[in-house]
Amino acid sequence: MKLSIFATLATVFVAGVNASAVIQRAAQDVYSPHITSPTAGVVWTSGQTQTVTWDTSDAPAHITNRIGRIVLRKGATTTPLVLADNFDILDGKAQVTVPNVVAGSDYEVVLFGDSGNISPEFTITGSGLAAATD
Repeated sequence: MKLSIFATLATVFVAGVNASAVIQRAAQDVYSPHITSPTAGVVWTSGQTQTVTWDTSDAPAHITNRIGRIVLRKGATTTPLVLADNFDILDGKAQVTVPNVVAGSDYEVVLFGDSGNISPEFTITGSGLAAATD
């Protein structure tokens, strides 16, 4: 009887370890590539075309969602401004047109696909728009 209980516990333990390994492997297909451009301190001018780039060298073999989207973020707020959409996340780059927004040095781009990744802060100038005042 004691041997049977031990064998059952051992089987449950091994099954749990194997299930854990399977769960870890499945989680590896979530891909969040490092954004390489824009970098901190870069200045974009409204109306210009810029290239957002990211590193694809460590992409897993299977990615849950390869359809990419880039949106603009200001401060802690992700804006509804879509800069690029419907591209393959493995392209490693996308052309965007800098929107007419209030000038500031706290902009970031967010790269969505399988996951989301945020660039360092950079500056957008040249729109002529001023921040609202109270």
